[in-house]
Amino acid sequence: MENYGHESGTSSCPGNWPIPDLVNIKALLKEGRYQLAGLPAGALEAELLLSEVLRGNRAWLFANPEHSVNEEQRSQFRQWVQRRKDGEPLAYLTGRREFWSLALKVTPDVLIPRHETELLVEVALNSIPEKARWRIADLGTGSGAIALALAVERPLCEVHATDISKTALEVARANVKNVAPGRVTLHRGSWLEPLGGRFHVIVSNPPYIASDDVHLRQGDCRFEPGTALTPGTDGLSAIRTIARAALPYLESGGLLAFEHGFEQGAAARSLLSSLGYGDVETIRDLEGLERVTTGRSA
Repeated sequence: MENYGHESGTSSCPGNWPIPDLVNIKALLKEGRYQLAGLPAGALEAELLLSEVLRGNRAWLFANPEHSVNEEQRSQFRQWVQRRKDGEPLAYLTGRREFWSLALKVTPDVLIPRHETELLVEVALNSIPEKARWRIADLGTGSGAIALALAVERPLCEVHATDISKTALEVARANVKNVAPGRVTLHRGSWLEPLGGRFHVIVSNPPYIASDDVHLRQGDCRFEPGTALTPGTDGLSAIRTIARAALPYLESGGLLAFEHGFEQGAAARSLLSSLGYGDVETIRDLEGLERVTTGRSA
C-alpha cells in the first residue's frame, strides 16, 4: 500500500485513511485518487470533489499543490470520497451538474441530467427558428434542464415546464432563477394537465424504464427518485399518456419529441402513427442507439 504521509510520519484513522502531519492539496488528492481507483473516472472525480470542497476549480488545485487543507475541509472531502466509493452519484454530492453548458443545481429529488438527453434539446432546436416566438412545453421537467436549455437558445419563445413533484419544482425554480430568470414558467401537475392553450413544441424525458429492469438496481439509478425513472411494469405507459394527451395541445404541424429507451424506438413509432401523428421518426444518439422519437400533429 502506498504511503501518503510526509517523511515526518503519519497517523491512522478509521476507514484506513492515512493522515499526514501537514496535509496539502497534493497529498489529499493522492489519497482520493487511491480510494476511487476502482471507478472509471476515479482520479477525475477525486479532483472534482476536492475542488468543490475548497470552492475552487481543478486548475487552481494543480497550480497550488502545497496549499494546506484544514481539518474541516479534509473531513468533508474524505466523507464525500467514501460516499462516492459506496456508489452515491457525484452530482448529488456536489449538488451540481452541467447540462448544455449550463451549471444546474441537482438534489436527490430530481433525476440527474444526462448528456444523452441533450439530443432531445438538439432535435427540438432544429425545428424552432432562431427568431421564433413560439410556445414550448417541457413535461416532467425535474431540474428544469431541458426547459432552460431551450429558453436560453430560443429567448423569444414562451417556455412552460411542468412537474408533479413539489420538491422537484423547488430545484427547477432555483435553476430558473440562477440561469434564466423569468424565462421559464413552472407549473405543478401531471404532464399537460396544468397547462392551457396550444404549443408549437412539446418535449419530455419521461420515466420509461420498466420496474423490473435490472438497471434500476445499478449505478446512479439506485439513488435517483423512482418516479422519475419508472412508470411501473409497462415502461411505455407514461409515453402513451403523453402522446395521447398532447394532440389537442399541439398547434397544427406542432412537434412532439420525447426520449425513450434504446429498445423502445419501434414501439414509440408505432404508437405515434396509430394516434395519427405524421412525419414520425426516431433519431439515434452518438452511439447509434435509438433515443428520441418525434411526430407532428395533423
